[in-house]
Amino acid sequence: MAHCYHCGDLCESKTILHDEKSFCCQGCVTVFDILNDNDLSYYYDLEKSPGTSPNEIEGKFDFLDNKLIIDKLLEFTDGNTQIVSFLIPSIHCSSCIWVLENLQKLNKGVRTSQVDFPKKKVRITFSAKELSLKDLVTLLTRIGYEPNISLDSLDTKTKKTNNKLIYQLGVAGFAFGNVMFLSFPEYFQVEEYWLDQFKHLFRWLMFAFSVPVVFYSGKDYFISAYKGLRSKILNIDIPIALGITVLFVRSTLEIIMDWGTGFFDSLTGLVFFLLVGKYFQLKTYSYLSFERDYKSYFPIAITRLSESHTEEQVPIYEVKQGDRLLIRNKELLPVDAILLKGNALIDYSFVTGEAVPVPKASGDKLFAGGRQEGTIIEVEAVKEVAQSYLTQLWSNEVFTHNKQHLFEPLINKISKHFTISVLSIAFLAGMFWFVVDTSKIFQVVTAVLIVACPCAIALASPFTLGNLLRIYGRNKFYVKEAYIIEQMEQVDTVVFDKTGTITTSAKSQIYYEGIPLTEEESTLLTSSLRASNHPLSRALYEILNKNNITVLDHFEEVAGKGILATHKDQEIKIGSSSFVEGNTVSNEENKTSVYVSSNDGFKGRFVFQNTYREGLADVFREISKNNEIVILSGDNDGERGRLEMILPKNAQLYFDQKPDDKLQFIKNLQKAGKKVMMVGDGLNDAGALAQSDVGVVVSENINVFSPACDGILDASKFEQLPHFLKISKRGMKIIKWSFILSLLYNLIGLGFAVSGNLSPVVAAILMPLSSISIVVFTTIATYFLGKQLFNK
Repeated sequence: MAHCYHCGDLCESKTILHDEKSFCCQGCVTVFDILNDNDLSYYYDLEKSPGTSPNEIEGKFDFLDNKLIIDKLLEFTDGNTQIVSFLIPSIHCSSCIWVLENLQKLNKGVRTSQVDFPKKKVRITFSAKELSLKDLVTLLTRIGYEPNISLDSLDTKTKKTNNKLIYQLGVAGFAFGNVMFLSFPEYFQVEEYWLDQFKHLFRWLMFAFSVPVVFYSGKDYFISAYKGLRSKILNIDIPIALGITVLFVRSTLEIIMDWGTGFFDSLTGLVFFLLVGKYFQLKTYSYLSFERDYKSYFPIAITRLSESHTEEQVPIYEVKQGDRLLIRNKELLPVDAILLKGNALIDYSFVTGEAVPVPKASGDKLFAGGRQEGTIIEVEAVKEVAQSYLTQLWSNEVFTHNKQHLFEPLINKISKHFTISVLSIAFLAGMFWFVVDTSKIFQVVTAVLIVACPCAIALASPFTLGNLLRIYGRNKFYVKEAYIIEQMEQVDTVVFDKTGTITTSAKSQIYYEGIPLTEEESTLLTSSLRASNHPLSRALYEILNKNNITVLDHFEEVAGKGILATHKDQEIKIGSSSFVEGNTVSNEENKTSVYVSSNDGFKGRFVFQNTYREGLADVFREISKNNEIVILSGDNDGERGRLEMILPKNAQLYFDQKPDDKLQFIKNLQKAGKKVMMVGDGLNDAGALAQSDVGVVVSENINVFSPACDGILDASKFEQLPHFLKISKRGMKIIKWSFILSLLYNLIGLGFAVSGNLSPVVAAILMPLSSISIVVFTTIATYFLGKQLFNK
């Protein structure tokens, strides 16, 4: 009998030989041929037992010909591009991820596919003209990844909570408490008749309590360690799994051979505290997932029209079904809606990755996540804000660029050296006692592996970063993921956009120079500004909004240049001097200005006296102590003199920077070895924000949301930006001090272990004490760190 080349199962009944390889069934042969024909044979280099054998699928998915069922399964459709998410239980390893994210090689109808490994889900974008949903499901099933499609749950979108970790933690906590209680007579060597009589019973009860802790509560550490070894990666779970194994084996041998009580208290305590740290981390990320919806994490507003057609700015979580909303150029649709008025040109690149805008007519359905490109439109909401769906938009691979895969956390760097060191010490100690006293080899080697288990190290990072994330959130700085804090600590260059970032439109002083505008021109100007979301447009609209409003026949906004709009036979251009093609009306050419022409005749300009954010000079001074500062502005250099007075002497200033210029500038800095934080307003900075190591959007009362960033900073907290950088650096120092503290415990324990004097009492004291002290230390240290920086 041989093992199947595809699935790894033992070919018990018969062996099918194909291409000089053994297979257990024809299904596995079929999958092998599919992968091999599509240049995916590398699949078998990654994993020797990927996927599952496909069962008979003929007619199995005929129900996917039903349009009603298809509509319920699809997350998004515009008639051609469609998006669907499937739960695939057979996802279990790196090769599963690899083959599912290369589906486009199997069928050109698949555009992109993303695997969410922890949730065992795959999100697929595909072309309905080239591939039907039924054919897609059939393809997945043929290669061994049949989706779990439950028609009974199509109408309910509630997510089932996975309580596995809670159950594991409960089992470990229950066992830990009971084992500690049963161990007390052993600790204090109490000589009492009944305790002595039942001593062996107590030991076997401790063994019984430890079995579910090892094989249920701690199984994930063994799985992670196995996968790490298989991938030739020394992760932190390898020494943890080794420590759990040695604790259990040695403790079991001690009670079987009647050598002593073993280390069951340390074993159950170790697993319990590790799971506490994991649960804390899970709760932190759950908190973040909630914070990442628009309601709590970005104070975004939308323009709602009342029955009398007056405009009001409301938080989007107040939008109800049936509300009429005003969507301007470049604004994101927060809800699924029906188009009522205007010419819609919807950019669904946030959802599908396709950059070509889709024209829509009155009565068409528009999906949440689309961005209007063009004139202002009116829509009617058909549902309330879909928080979970909008959260997915934030995580779209088009904008994240998988930064985390390019970054190695501190814990991973340490775990490699830690594992090698522990194994080396155990080997050397074993060699020493082999020469001195062979009877102590087993005791010493196992004691070293027990006491050197890195439980405290594993707890330091999640507790510290979790606390820092909460401190950030309380101070209105919302960070996308915990690893961003580690990246912030490495930043050595901070790049600022100017307009809307270090300036505030709320206090700008604006005056007009030129030929007075007619009433018709003023109406057209105001209507055009009303449809734009550029900070200068919004600021100018605020002082002109008393003019009449008209429906535009045509609206076009050219990024970094200006606006072109028409109504009947009237055309207006608004923007830069070169775009408007007019001559300036004074010699002060370098003032920040918005130029206006009507029917190709130059009219004049609105001059802006920028108001910089409060405390800007202090922000620059503090940041420049440890970082280089760069200003990238799309405006002209009219503010150079004022900025040079505010900025440190070594700061760099660049003006007339288009969006592509900013992106390329960030790339050049990174090529030079710089770790870059980009701080922008999320309008023309999307590419630069996505490219930077850390991208931060400064949010004011602007109805634009850009997922291409790693954090969102409330504009009212802009002056605290240096504190956020400081806290990331000091937070990483807390983690490093935690590692040192943990190392001290390990060194003390290793002293007992190498000398052959590690008793259960010493282990019972050192191991829980190290874990508890690390948790207490990180919690108190981060608390005082936040209080020191933000409560001055």
